[in-house]
This record gives sequence, structure tokens and C-alpha cells, in this order.
Amino acid sequence: MRFMQVDYDTCDRLLPGLRAELARHELSELETEGGPAVELFRSHGGSNLLVPRDYGGLDASPLEATRVVRVLGSLAPSLAVATAMHHFSIGTLFAIADTFAKGSDLDDLLLKRVAEERILVASGFAEGRTSQGILDPTMTATPVEGGYLLNGSKKPCSLSKSMGLLTASVGVPQSDGSTAMGFLLLPADTPGISVHPFWKNFALAAAESNEVRLTDVFVTDSQILQPPAELAEELSELQEVGLVWFQMIVCAAYTGMVSTLVGRVLERGRGSATDRANLVTRVESAAALTEGLARRVMDEDLGNDCLAAALTTRFTVQDLLSTSVNEAVELLGGMAYVSSADVSYLATAAHAIAFHPPSRTSMTDGLLDYYAGRPLIVA
Repeated sequence: MRFMQVDYDTCDRLLPGLRAELARHELSELETEGGPAVELFRSHGGSNLLVPRDYGGLDASPLEATRVVRVLGSLAPSLAVATAMHHFSIGTLFAIADTFAKGSDLDDLLLKRVAEERILVASGFAEGRTSQGILDPTMTATPVEGGYLLNGSKKPCSLSKSMGLLTASVGVPQSDGSTAMGFLLLPADTPGISVHPFWKNFALAAAESNEVRLTDVFVTDSQILQPPAELAEELSELQEVGLVWFQMIVCAAYTGMVSTLVGRVLERGRGSATDRANLVTRVESAAALTEGLARRVMDEDLGNDCLAAALTTRFTVQDLLSTSVNEAVELLGGMAYVSSADVSYLATAAHAIAFHPPSRTSMTDGLLDYYAGRPLIVA
């Protein structure tokens, strides 16, 4: 079987024509800000990959999703990174809607529009903020007559220019002086939502990772979903599920980027047979670890134990990919490096896996506590 053949077959079955269409474009074109990758993904139904079948989606399994994302990462790194938060948002918000939001505006927007209109969802959750949980509020709500005014920003926010909807967590003041977490889903053209330049690195520039600001955005009470206090435990479990999904998608995306470098080493017969075998074994181990996590999710083996496994997988995959990138670049040689920007670009982009939260440093104590028999808390 050819390298990545199972992944290719899965992608072609679920998103027919997308892989071939992406392959028609040079990497430099796909990775340029404003390039065609995001629209190709949307037009081929990629936005519906994880939407349940009952709502008109493709209902891909976690295992299928990791294989598709690996292919996307291999062909269009920015696309894989940009849509990671879309997939996270879709998975988390459908769970929220099914659990907490029947009959609400959130339920109506999410369940009736996303699949039909192939809407891309950007995330205003706390991903990327040091010492905050991924679902912690990034926006504040000020009570006014008839509802609330929302203020805050998310930077970077992927898919900022292509989003049809923005989902976010919001801090809602309570009568006792405390602040509760609420969820909202807003059309991207809502008055007061604006996009501002933020990303200055050439790597992953096509992910549309700009700053999204909310300035005095008016919403009604019904537009903010506030889970009841008695469901706090279920909400905590939901956050753990969201974190598991996020780590899984991130691992698949970056494994795909490195797989392109490895594939070029194999195609060109670079290095000795032992060199090539060691390299492909390492990157396939990263893929296997990611798929193992996906199978655990499919078995509904979720919760704190699965979260610990997800983080262990993420940091191990990160190490495997870091080593594989360096070896692949060396085996491809100086002429491959200087004759095309692809090698250096992929190597640079692949290193960004280390910047996705939570950081290894922030999780050192938490993982040690977990393996000492205490609950894992993500910082």
C-alpha cells in the first residue's frame, strides 16, 4: 500500500474532488493570504465533515476526521490549521445544543443553518490565551434594556475573513455579583463585529488568523445560552471532550504537514533504506497515536482519563514530528532546500504545533498530579 493511501481514500470518499483540486495548485498559492484553499474546502462540503447526519452533515467518525485532516495538512497547511477550530466549534456546539439548548436561538442557528449553507464557524473561545481554559470567557456582557452589549476580542482568530458565524464564550454578570459562562453564536455580519490585521508571519498566513473585535454588539437574552448551575458537572465534562477533540485535530493537521516532507524523501529515494524506513516509521507512529486517540473517542471513553491520554498523545506526536522534520530536511538535501521554498515553508509551519495550547510547560504539574492519582486540570 502506498504511503498515506488509507488517508487519501477516506478523504476522497467523504469530500470527493477536494484533494485533486487542492493538488492542482502550487503550495505557495494555497498558502498565500487570500488563496483558494478555504473556499475549495467549503464548496466541497468540508464544513459539514463533523455535522451529524440528522442535520444534513457528513457525520464523519473521529477516525475518519483525523485521516481527512492529515490529508488537508499535507496539501494545504493553513487550511488544516484554520479549520481545526471550525471542527472544534462544530463538535462542541452541537454537543451544547443537544444537551442544553433545545428550542433556543442557538439551537435554531446551529442546527438549521450550518449544514444547509455550508457555513464556516470561527471560534472566539479562549484558545491561545495563557492560563485560560479553552472554553473560558473571552467576551464580557453588560446588561442593557432588552439584552446585553458584548465587548472583547479574540486574537488570533482563524477563518476571520471567511467565517459565516462566530461562536464564543461570554462572561455574564449574575445578580449575586458573580460571573457565569454563557455561549453565543453570532452571524459574522452582526453590527459591531470587525476584523483587524494581526498575523505577521509568512507561515500559515492563509489561515486568516486576524483579530476579531466585538464592540458594543447588542444581543438579546435568548441569544446567550447559560447552562443551569445544576449542570455544571456536565459542562465540565463537555470542556474535556472539546479539549480532546482539539488535540486530536491538531495532531492530525501537523502530521500531514510533515508527511509531505517524508513523502518527498520516499519519492526521491534520498538517504539509505534504513534512513527512509526510520523516517516513515516515525511519522506513521505519530499518525497511529492520533488514530488511537480517535478510536478511544469513538468508544466514548471520554472524561479526565481520555484528556490525559490526549495531552500525552499531543506532546509525543509533537516530539516525533520535530525529529522527523529535521531528518527529512537533511535527507532531501541542500539543492531541494534552495531550489524551492516548499521545504523551508513546511519545516517552519510544522514547528507551530508547539504553540497550540496547552503548552507542555503549563501541563507539567498537571500531568504529574494525574499520574499520582489526582484529577487532571488544564491550565
